[in-house]
Amino acid sequence: MEAAAEADFREELSEAGVPEHLHDWLAEYGIGALVVKMGIRFLEMSPERCVATMPVEGNTQVAGILHGGAHVVLAETLGSFAAGMHAGPGRQALGIEVGATHHRAISAGTVTGTCTAIHLGRTLTTHEIVMTDERGRRLSTARITNLIR
Repeated sequence: MEAAAEADFREELSEAGVPEHLHDWLAEYGIGALVVKMGIRFLEMSPERCVATMPVEGNTQVAGILHGGAHVVLAETLGSFAAGMHAGPGRQALGIEVGATHHRAISAGTVTGTCTAIHLGRTLTTHEIVMTDERGRRLSTARITNLIR
């Protein structure tokens, strides 16, 4: 039964665009149910820079625009994966602070989140995540700090 669950997560990782070299690391856990539900797809993954996209459709609030929490989910996903890769095997990254400023609304299309390392330390990491629309306009800016243990 365990092998079947691992195979399911490997398929999930592939569908989400996670690079093959990270599959062994994530095969036991996958990318998380919320990441799947939000439709997040990874384009780049490293401790220094993570990039992913997320559809607006299915992630809107009552007014028909992308939910502010969806911005934060994308930001925290990117920052946490980057911090986890920096932490390395046998260590864990735990988010201790996340904040976001929303600059512009979006009601259709795809959002791209670009996560850039600000600080990669032994016990703390900090990343800035910028969400943009398909025209490259900034939608929101977030920052996350992770504790490495």
